[in-house]
Formats: sequence, C-alpha cells, structure tokens
Amino acid sequence: MPKTQKVSTCLWFDRNAESVVNFYVSLFEDSRITSISHYGKGAPMPEGTILTVTFDLAGTEFMALNGGPQFPFTEASSMVVYCDSQVEIDRLWSALTADGGKEVQCGWLKDKFGLSWQIVPARMREMLRDADQVRLDRVMNEVMKMVKLNIARLESAYKGE
Repeated sequence: MPKTQKVSTCLWFDRNAESVVNFYVSLFEDSRITSISHYGKGAPMPEGTILTVTFDLAGTEFMALNGGPQFPFTEASSMVVYCDSQVEIDRLWSALTADGGKEVQCGWLKDKFGLSWQIVPARMREMLRDADQVRLDRVMNEVMKMVKLNIARLESAYKGE
C-alpha cells in the first residue's frame, strides 16, 4: 500500500468536483486522479452522485468533495504555486483566469470555480526570507505594484537595480 501524506486538504465544491479536478490535473505535471467515491442510498445527494475525488497535484494529495452550495470559497485560503520561470507563471495565469477567472493583485487570482491561487516565482521563497529588510522592502514594494508577478522586475528590485 503506498504511503500517503499525514495532512491533506479537502476542497468543497457544489456538484462539479470531478470536472474541476480534471481541469486542475491537466495544468500540472505529475498530477492524476487517484480515486473516486460515490454517495449511497439515503445520502444527502442522489445515490451514485460523486462524493469525493482524491487527486495528486504535482505530487501533493488533495480531496475534492461534492458537498452542495452552502460553503463557497473565500480568499482566506489559497493554493500557492511556486513557478520556476516566467513562461510557467504566464501559462498557469492564463489557464486559471480563463473562462470567468479573475485577476486580483500581487500574484493572486481567483479561478472560474472561485478558488484563490497565488502564482509566484519559486525564487520568492528566498527573497522573502532575506534578513536584509531593505531588500525585502524593495521586493514587496514591487509586488504591490503588480497583478501578475514578473520575475525580472522582482529580481531587479531585489538587487537594487
């Protein structure tokens, strides 16, 4: 039996968990649906309706639940994706904001399903951990001016150029 993560995230959807998960796994390498369960007799949704979809996104396990419309997503939680290149940022940004998604600010967006995402350069981890407050301030000032993040502009701010 394969080892599973000790902690995982469950994403609550109305009734479209399978189509949402199919979209998400299409965006990331090393992603796949691992299992699907269904509601049985006497459940809050019709028998046979998909209950959960368990899936891996880039090697991280998640679960999607068809739970009904009572709990929509808010910006209080978001998916953070660390990208290795501007090409990857641009590709994910375009895909996640398409068909009703919405650009927000500072690398944040909301996809067409209402889930918030942060699409950021992987290098941001190092930049934000830098002990030099002047560098950190320059980077954050640049981030605050952007909607979709631009790696070259952030690197220039970090270097003081």
